[in-house]
Amino acid sequence: MTEAEKQQSLPRIVSPQEWLAARREFLVREKEFTRARDALNAQRRELPMVAVEKDYVFEGPDGDVGLLDLFEGRRQLIVHHVMFDPSWDEGCSSCRFQIRDLGHLPHLHERGTSLALVSRAPYAKIQRYKERMGWSVPYFSSYGSHFNYDFHATLDESKQPLLINFRTKEEHEEAVGPWDVWGHELPAVSVFLSEGDTIYHTYSSFSRGLDILLFTLNYLDLTPLGRDGG
Repeated sequence: MTEAEKQQSLPRIVSPQEWLAARREFLVREKEFTRARDALNAQRRELPMVAVEKDYVFEGPDGDVGLLDLFEGRRQLIVHHVMFDPSWDEGCSSCRFQIRDLGHLPHLHERGTSLALVSRAPYAKIQRYKERMGWSVPYFSSYGSHFNYDFHATLDESKQPLLINFRTKEEHEEAVGPWDVWGHELPAVSVFLSEGDTIYHTYSSFSRGLDILLFTLNYLDLTPLGRDGG
């Protein structure tokens, strides 16, 4: 964007009285959105859940572990499916941005929730990548397992019937277009609940559904220049 275009996109300059009137009018919209978001969050918590019946194996710093180990003794687990194909040398840039944007994990821990990163790349690659990035967040490899395929964060018809953001391949192509235009790996989050030794899958979200988790972008949404910045 040129400097002239930036100037044209700036808000109108008004008096303090006009600003207050416009802000109060917009506040009504914000309150409507807040109430709608609260209602949506309540409905999300009421979604049914399904038992996880497979024994998935992950590799981490202490060797092989199961899905229950990723909970670290807490009742809830959020998994970030980080796009990192086994043939790649590092994870994708958008996922890297998301990991760098993560908040203070002990705040989740205090509320009985763990967060872990999972990629299909072999653990040796993940370990080198994690060390290079300076990350301390728990990061595991699902290399050789069906974990990413079963939760539709990796799309491969030879492994699992395609479900692209909860649409079949045919539904997706009719509504959006070619399903593989962005590749086979998707940015995704899956949420799990443990009851004793039983694990339940409660929620998953993909692509723009992860937007709300990005600290930086949601702060930039408050500014007049938005996500493009200055």
